[in-house]
Amino acid sequence: MRYYIIAGEASGDLHGSNLIKEIYKLDSNAKIKAWGGDKMQSAGAKIVKHYKKLSFMGFYEVFKNLNTILKNIKFCKKDILNFNPDKIIFIDYPGFNMRIAKWAKKNKFNTNYYIAPQIWAWNEKRINNIRDNIDNLYVILPFEKKYFERKHNFPVKFLGHPLLDSIEEFKKHEAKDFFEKHKLNNQKKIISILPGSRKQEIKKILRVMLEVIENFPKYQFVIAGAPSINLEFYQDIIKNKNVSVIKNETYALLSNSRAALVTSGTATLEASVFKIPQVVCYKTSFISYFLAKIFVKIKFISLVNLIMDEEIIKELIQSKCSKQNIIKELKKVLDLEKRNNLMSKYDELISLLGSSGSSRRVAKDIVLK
Repeated sequence: MRYYIIAGEASGDLHGSNLIKEIYKLDSNAKIKAWGGDKMQSAGAKIVKHYKKLSFMGFYEVFKNLNTILKNIKFCKKDILNFNPDKIIFIDYPGFNMRIAKWAKKNKFNTNYYIAPQIWAWNEKRINNIRDNIDNLYVILPFEKKYFERKHNFPVKFLGHPLLDSIEEFKKHEAKDFFEKHKLNNQKKIISILPGSRKQEIKKILRVMLEVIENFPKYQFVIAGAPSINLEFYQDIIKNKNVSVIKNETYALLSNSRAALVTSGTATLEASVFKIPQVVCYKTSFISYFLAKIFVKIKFISLVNLIMDEEIIKELIQSKCSKQNIIKELKKVLDLEKRNNLMSKYDELISLLGSSGSSRRVAKDIVLK
């Protein structure tokens, strides 16, 4: 069969690559075209557009690049028609993907959405678009199944979180010489810094994260560099701070860390699955925060707390994300008793995410349906 897959961000590239590997196992004659990245290409897909050219964050950036976005939508529709896939698979990236899904459904294509739009957070009316245009919806957060089925009477499938597959795959090939490889001090434990994957968010949050370094002289701080951002960008922010930057090895960094400072998003889940105590730090512009307070209807910003429905990790947002507060909360998670209490919560969280093999289960459901 022919499969057309659209992923517009680094996380979609990761989960899409695992899905592609499983599709080939089930359908050895599969032909796959995709919007994605290097990982999806390595898995065997022919990449049409790289996600690095697609990701626009924030109202202003979207407006500024509107002409490019509209051209991409037009090109995508034409490319799908030329390829004539048996299945279209949308991975996250809802602003773009839901527009293509509406068109695809009208043109009688089979539509599958993997990693559902987070309508439970904002713009709940999007359920009508999903109901009209998506044949199969796969959710990855345990509470989403109840949300879609009980509140909106729309059947979805929760087959586990694909993050577990990615981490399990990493652990199979985990190298043991991380400190030596990166010339780190093996006498000092690591506090990792995960400041996000987009330049806008990194500029906002990294500087305040770096301010706390001098208060923890017994530790060494290491930044998880995003794949799409060059080292020079980080160096301009770091200046004379005693901190390292390691790109494309977030899992290896987390597996060797004692604690972490993390922005919201998937990174909070990644740190939790590695059982790393963390403090969530988040800042955005006043206007964006003001609008979010109006339109976004969630109790927490981290996926960990949302899934657990309680604040098991501290969230420092906007004005609360200060040097003093980060120092205070980081000291808490470095405390042995606090760490031990957190581990049981992490075990509970991991059990809620399901078992590994979700990529295989989703691929099987799509291919054999």
